[in-house]
Amino acid sequence: MLQNASELAAMAEVLGRSTDYRVLRRLAPRPISTPTIGQETKVGILLDTETTGLDHRTDELIEIGMVKFAYTPDGRIAGVRDTFSAFNEPSVPIPPEITALTGITDEMVAGHRIDETSVNAFVGGALITIAHNSGFDRKFAERYWQVFERMAWACSATEVDWRSHGFAGAQLGYLLNGAGYFHQAHRAVDDCHALLEILDFDLPTIGAPALAVLLDTARRKTVRIWAEQSPFELKDSLKRRGYRWSDGTDGRPKSWYVDVGECAVDDELAFLKAEIYLRDVEPRLQTLTAFTRFSCRV
Repeated sequence: MLQNASELAAMAEVLGRSTDYRVLRRLAPRPISTPTIGQETKVGILLDTETTGLDHRTDELIEIGMVKFAYTPDGRIAGVRDTFSAFNEPSVPIPPEITALTGITDEMVAGHRIDETSVNAFVGGALITIAHNSGFDRKFAERYWQVFERMAWACSATEVDWRSHGFAGAQLGYLLNGAGYFHQAHRAVDDCHALLEILDFDLPTIGAPALAVLLDTARRKTVRIWAEQSPFELKDSLKRRGYRWSDGTDGRPKSWYVDVGECAVDDELAFLKAEIYLRDVEPRLQTLTAFTRFSCRV
């Protein structure tokens, strides 16, 4: 016998109280709401892009999704203010593997262009843009719209230590399941709605929403340390330490590098001196903030 919605909700509530079951609810996007009079809030943007590939210099954007939201000073979501979703037709056919991943076809994007004026108007008044892979999304966003160069950015995938808060990993689907939901993944605005619920989830380890942790991390400065001319045979030691490789094709040094908090710089320099260079070194240092982190301009 088919149950109605209220009966199913009651059954889910009973199962949810049992330690033998976990209930996942289909994510329903929050409706757009108006600001509450007297409530102090700020505005942020959740952003996700779908592209023809991974290289921001040669591949092209095929879809952007954004959710504009309000949040309180303590990092709690106060409501959705607006949404934005648009296709962009690339100059080449969408690769089959991208269509398989995203569900976006050449027919869906045919004739579509994303109006820059509309994007600028949508993000106007926002203080920060958040993506679940800002190292990827920011580069594409800046390439298409200069307004994103002037905004602060945060990365919900890398700037929250999800494992320390009891999650299996930082993948969006894992986090959403941990918050008690499932959704249709790999469409841009849908992923933004999913990210909103993840950021509004109270982390059991601290009793505060994930957004509060993310904003606190984003406000902190980090330092990029370049291990230039490091011995080739020690590359595995650098990789284990968390260093990444820059091939120099984008104007940056051809070198291993790592980003650390300001308080960890001395320890990192000591590591390079003792285990990599075996001498005193003064490597190139770059101070990064939310306005420069994840940008292709750095």
